[in-house]
Amino acid sequence: MGANSSTINELSENDYLKKLSGTEAISENEPFWNQLLSFTFSTPTNSTDCKLLEEATISICKSLIENNPRTGNLGALIRVFLSRTKELKISAECQNQLFIWQAHNALFIICCLLKVFIPQVSEEELLLHFSYQKKDPGSYESDIEDLLEELLLCLIHLIVEVPLLDITYSILLESITTLVVFLSYQLFHKEIIHESIVHKYLMQGRCLPYTSRLVKTLLYNFIRQEKSPPPGSHIFQQQADGGGLLYGLASGVASGLWTVLTLGGVGSKPTAVQEESSPLANQSLLLLLALANLTDAPDCPNPFRQAIMSFRNTQDSSVPPSPSPHSFQINFNSLYTALCEQQKSDQATLLLYTLLHQNSNVRTYALARTDIESLVLPILEILYHVEDRNSHHVYMSLIILLILTEDDGFNRSIHEVILKNITWYAERVLTEISLGSLLILVVIRTIQYNMTRTRDKYLHTNCLAALANMSAQFRSLHQYAAQRIISLFSLLSKKHNKVLEQATQSLRGSLGSDDSPFPDYAQDLNVIEEVIRMMLEIINSCLSNSLHHNPNLVYALLYKRELFEQFRSHPSFQDIMQNIDMVIGFFSSRLEQAGSDLSVERVLEVIKQGAVALPKDRLRRRNLTVWSESLKGEDEEREHLHHRRRHWMEEKFPELKFKYVEEEQPEEFFIPYVWSLVYNSAVGLYWNPQDIQLFTMDSG
Repeated sequence: MGANSSTINELSENDYLKKLSGTEAISENEPFWNQLLSFTFSTPTNSTDCKLLEEATISICKSLIENNPRTGNLGALIRVFLSRTKELKISAECQNQLFIWQAHNALFIICCLLKVFIPQVSEEELLLHFSYQKKDPGSYESDIEDLLEELLLCLIHLIVEVPLLDITYSILLESITTLVVFLSYQLFHKEIIHESIVHKYLMQGRCLPYTSRLVKTLLYNFIRQEKSPPPGSHIFQQQADGGGLLYGLASGVASGLWTVLTLGGVGSKPTAVQEESSPLANQSLLLLLALANLTDAPDCPNPFRQAIMSFRNTQDSSVPPSPSPHSFQINFNSLYTALCEQQKSDQATLLLYTLLHQNSNVRTYALARTDIESLVLPILEILYHVEDRNSHHVYMSLIILLILTEDDGFNRSIHEVILKNITWYAERVLTEISLGSLLILVVIRTIQYNMTRTRDKYLHTNCLAALANMSAQFRSLHQYAAQRIISLFSLLSKKHNKVLEQATQSLRGSLGSDDSPFPDYAQDLNVIEEVIRMMLEIINSCLSNSLHHNPNLVYALLYKRELFEQFRSHPSFQDIMQNIDMVIGFFSSRLEQAGSDLSVERVLEVIKQGAVALPKDRLRRRNLTVWSESLKGEDEEREHLHHRRRHWMEEKFPELKFKYVEEEQPEEFFIPYVWSLVYNSAVGLYWNPQDIQLFTMDSG
């Protein structure tokens, strides 16, 4: 930090701030505003600096809350800001820095004030604060213009109209941040907000016509990943000694708002992550996710979600059959590239999920790409480092794989993409492997990690579902991938036997004592048998549809054939074991005929010859189970775990298929998740954790 806390603490005694929050009404035409807004300030970029800033100025903000009904100074400040923004676009084009500079400073102060107002006053009270003007004590007019809507509209205008230049970067970032702050009421409510004044203005009022342009601009900000302009491009330079941030203009303002205050300035070097990131892109993405997850009004579906669901590629010249009123076109190639490059962050993965799940144009485009590995590999790397990721990020990554594996073309193409030297896969050196085999390895590893650590049944279900969707299209499985499939089945078999043994011992023990608790081993056994059956279904699906393409899987199956013996007569597995038994018997017989002491190469040769000779009708095709998953947030062991709901139904399909379906009220999961990302990742925003009601701190 370039300044000590004692200097920051002096802000509460600053004359300009005290006058703004005091009992004296200030006219919009007074020179005070030029003096107040004539400072150069390095906007805080991390929560530590913002915490110091808020703590230093909270008394000023509370005084304004108390005195504003009589002075109307908040409304006066907002009108001053609105007047400074009228020529902002022209000012940017003409490089007129003064208007931009003062407009930014005014908005920065407004945003700081709102940050303190919102946790302490209701939306209705905030609306009143916006309406107060200089009148007799305690009185105000109700027929004046709606200043709150005017400010929201102005912020959207700025974001979509003002070009992104070095001199406009800060005010564009501040405009987006202020909209995030306006929406932050949700943080201070445990229940999901369904009716909101701010939401109504954004979704139904004068802001509505700008919906598509706002969504498009926020997406392009994410795509462009523009870094903050270098310090040398700042409008007004800091003093050579780095001691101050506030400089007088020619008007003779000798001292101003913050006399000797540096936050994230001299003496504070940003981390490598900060240097590489784009605050504008990050904040734009968080605002976009917050807007997209606003709840529908009774008579108005969320227009931001409609825009996200319907936008199209700039190269798409077709006319949609039922065009959305908020549709627009954007460069899909640039969007795809940005999505591939930014998957290390939760919010980028959540955006990818949202687009793949809700926008069929984006999903179709992504699945048609010839470089699908550029999208899939970052997702696999997230899952591979599961122990370093939060459960939400892992979950969203899995759902993305599920959505992709619903497409048969994807399931075929991933086995045609050959990868070289996957450096992040540490268990085994993979000098050459198909994308499909790597996907199988990572998903199986996730299942095994989950079995030994988190034991989340929902993760099991989704991992197995991804494998199930791919199983009929398995092609040329890498020998290690084939081994891991059978090894997972071996692990499940051992777990099944262990639970069965525990259940037996517990039952015997309970016969001798009426007081001893009897654990619900039946439920545990049922879950394990469910998973085992799913693994058998996956193996059977591969054998039934692509046995001749997968000699390594047949080899692994024969090598561990004793694993399957205990399940032949088991009533839960008898039907599905028929095919597997037949394959094991058929190939075992051919290997016996080939002689003893066969090399691995010779065994694989016999398997390949046998696969050609095996009559296709020998493999019994049957009706398989179709699963659908729901999503719901609940306060369980971990905050917002995903509640599972399964629908079992018989379909006349030869392939195993899993269809991802969102819960009817997905906002119960997504809104807390989005706001936990805002809380943890927003640039230059700090909220007191004790005020947060929407989620617990360990889940945010």
